[in-house]
Amino acid sequence: MPSVLPDGEPMPEDGALPASALEEAAGRPLAFYLHVPYCATRCGYCDFNTYTATELRGSGGVLASRDNYAAMVTEEIRLARKVLGDDPRQVKTVFVGGGTPTLLAASDLVRMLSAVREEFGLADDAEITTEANPESVDPAYLAELREGGFNRVSFGMQSARQHVLKVLDRTHTPGRPEACVAEARAAGFQHVNLDLIYGTPGESDDDWRASLDAAVGAGPDHISAYALIVEEGTQLARRIRRGEVPMTDDDVHADRYLIADSVLAEAGFDWYEVSNWSTSGAGRCLHNELYWRGADWWGAGPGAHSHVGGVRWWNVKHPGAYAAALAEGRSPGAGREVLAPEDRRVERVLLELRLREGCELSLLRPAGLAAAGRALSDGLLEAGSYGEGRAVLTLRGRLLADAVVRDLVD
Repeated sequence: MPSVLPDGEPMPEDGALPASALEEAAGRPLAFYLHVPYCATRCGYCDFNTYTATELRGSGGVLASRDNYAAMVTEEIRLARKVLGDDPRQVKTVFVGGGTPTLLAASDLVRMLSAVREEFGLADDAEITTEANPESVDPAYLAELREGGFNRVSFGMQSARQHVLKVLDRTHTPGRPEACVAEARAAGFQHVNLDLIYGTPGESDDDWRASLDAAVGAGPDHISAYALIVEEGTQLARRIRRGEVPMTDDDVHADRYLIADSVLAEAGFDWYEVSNWSTSGAGRCLHNELYWRGADWWGAGPGAHSHVGGVRWWNVKHPGAYAAALAEGRSPGAGREVLAPEDRRVERVLLELRLREGCELSLLRPAGLAAAGRALSDGLLEAGSYGEGRAVLTLRGRLLADAVVRDLVD
């Protein structure tokens, strides 16, 4: 959850949405994202809206402590029920992210999930995910989550090499994420993800291969691999500026991506989004797919973003301000925007082109169609899919995905 909020029009105090946002809602999937903004320590590369206990002390943190956080989120879920009214939809996915959700007691995560179930109901095949820090869970914790209804867990592994973890300021020890996968399986989790980061200063090709091999060997059915992005204002950006560690390199990122795709394909993982691979269709992260396909979701928690029927809004960032709004019976929304049809078309191209199924060529304007033709000639789009009316990235196209997307929407 990014730490910088966009501008936008004011959010009504009761959180009410324009009537147009709820038109034909029954035909769209509904998801919930529950943001937990707490971290034990701040990772040097992280730019998310998260807070350590020290950062909250004396700044409204008492109102938004870990102890009462589940109760606050439950209040926002109840607000969602009021705003969405008689919406008949059951929730298709719930994703608890952060921050470090597993700094809360397992019973708190279950309590938030129960609030969604009580207010909206969960689809029979609902995907229920939480992110987890490898050092903040144990077999008993995972068993309690599974008993409470969670069926998917995503562990932040990042790397199998200690010196790489040190640059990232990750506190878990090498080998612990792999052990977590086994513990999650033993607890009954059907689906397990490991998150990896490549391109960390000081990481070698051999380090990256070792991380991939360790992740694959642990037996998850999903692996995410993201290029390190050095965000301004982070500790890592300051270290690079001071010359303490080298800047990351785009060519290195491309080489590491090719290594990842090769290793994962050989291990039976198929890409379904530029940065995500799974061993089967059932192993895909349905929650993220709903984001990428423009579904409706309600984001609860400080700084969380939501989208319903072409209306996007975002909550106040600070946990203290979030708690105060709910305590006063107000929506914690900080602002919103109503997307015009052209905005929604552009977003569909931006997001769907990153998917294995690609986007329909009919979404493109004449300039975008011309750019798609050039991308096809340059080997960036698959010829077979193009002939069937879809723009689908080739492997080379995935390496240049951002540039291809820009050309197709300009």
